[in-house]
Amino acid sequence: MLSLLIYVAAGAVVGFVSGLFGIGGGVIVVPMLLPIFQAQGLSMDVAMHMAVGSSLATIVITGLSSARAHWRLGNLVVSALPWLVAGLVTGALIGAQLAAALSGDILRIIFALFVLALAARMAFALEPPPGRIMPRPAAVAAVGGVIGTLSSLVGIGGGTLVVPFLVWSGVAMRQAVGTSAAAGVSIALAGSIGFIVAGTGEDRLPALSTGYIYWPAVGGITVASVFLAPVGARVASRIPAVWLRRIFAGFLVVVGLRLLLSG
Repeated sequence: MLSLLIYVAAGAVVGFVSGLFGIGGGVIVVPMLLPIFQAQGLSMDVAMHMAVGSSLATIVITGLSSARAHWRLGNLVVSALPWLVAGLVTGALIGAQLAAALSGDILRIIFALFVLALAARMAFALEPPPGRIMPRPAAVAAVGGVIGTLSSLVGIGGGTLVVPFLVWSGVAMRQAVGTSAAAGVSIALAGSIGFIVAGTGEDRLPALSTGYIYWPAVGGITVASVFLAPVGARVASRIPAVWLRRIFAGFLVVVGLRLLLSG
């Protein structure tokens, strides 16, 4: 019961952050779940893989709630979404298999460095060059493939990569956040399937797991987060774009350093 309450409390934070930044909550779900799983006696290899897989499963639901809120607010770039999703799904399936072949410590370090690099990108490149436009559909799909692979590898919804890409392509920050929230659902669904397949046959997993997805954690987090995601989306629509970007970068720094130093 205590673990379930912890998952519900985490879900409230995840939902708000998902709506605020369009990141699907993965960059906070993984660091939260990892110590909980380790406290339950799981090794780093199993705990990290299960944190990533469970994170992706929660994003399927939290991402839908966030995307729906942003759709109502008009914060989606509909023309780019199908091409982006096509690349994201393909990459997410590949990323899940790559993650299964790596150790838990390597995954943790990759996750932390990746988040810190993105924080630097968002903090120091505040404006794209004038006249930037969305690339051609094939290029958008190719970038989506790379983003999907990396996002599935570390268990995030892709917002930390999709948002900078869209902003660099000339999309306004609010529309970039909304579009990334919608695109993240496709990464999460494909990645979840990949982690189920990758974890099938692993005999060190706890009961109530399907592959590397632990359903009590998924359920506790999603129940609370679906109610807070619309709140985050409304707050994002009221914050000036430059401050939203800076808050986003600062949040990534905190998460990246926390996970990097946790080893």
